[in-house]
Amino acid sequence: MKVLGIIPARFGSSRFPGKPLIDIKGKTMIQRVYEGASKCPELHRVIVATDDDRIFQHVHSFGGEAMMTLSTHQSGTERCGEVAALFPEMDIVINIQGDEPLVDPRQLSLLIQEFKHEEVGIATLVSKHIETAALNNPNRIKVVVNHKNDALLFSRSAIPSLQYSSSVVPLRHIGLYGFRNEILQKLVALPVTELEQSESLEQLRWLYFGYQIRTILTEIETPNIDVPEDLEHVLRLL
Repeated sequence: MKVLGIIPARFGSSRFPGKPLIDIKGKTMIQRVYEGASKCPELHRVIVATDDDRIFQHVHSFGGEAMMTLSTHQSGTERCGEVAALFPEMDIVINIQGDEPLVDPRQLSLLIQEFKHEEVGIATLVSKHIETAALNNPNRIKVVVNHKNDALLFSRSAIPSLQYSSSVVPLRHIGLYGFRNEILQKLVALPVTELEQSESLEQLRWLYFGYQIRTILTEIETPNIDVPEDLEHVLRLL
């Protein structure tokens, strides 16, 4: 089983422009993500996928591998799909978040190991740790699963509704994905759905068209940098 790690990275973030190249104690964020991911023994290759020449040149400057992609992609998954299509010999593709400078290779290994089960085409990580405040926080994605740990629904809202039940607690989604390469190519060709648009969650498109998403519990969590204020938290952890 050959595994390709792809780190989508774009310069033009609306909430934090240029964040892949911000300095974090002597190294850029994208360098920290690349080096952390490269420590995962199951990854055969790690590539930064970007549409920005500044990021492309910087990755090569520290000895990493980067590829230029189209600027029209609407998601990191689409950017991963373009690169992964060039490597049909790679069985599994891991979409590694480009804004998690403390990425833990054990998370990646946990995700990759799930693909030993032939029925798994898409997999993602979830956590049981969810604070009460997060249930109604639209920036914290919630997920409920079935008896096989396949996702039933993702939402920005509290699910199940707190109006009727306070005892059933959803899982918190951790946005790290793995795909079988042939499945990824089918996913990026799917049309956008109204369900997906209603929550701005692309995984709802996959569920709508009947794809199963296996969830895997993890105790390992790493902070992401979404807005400038998040940087202070990461600096304290370093």
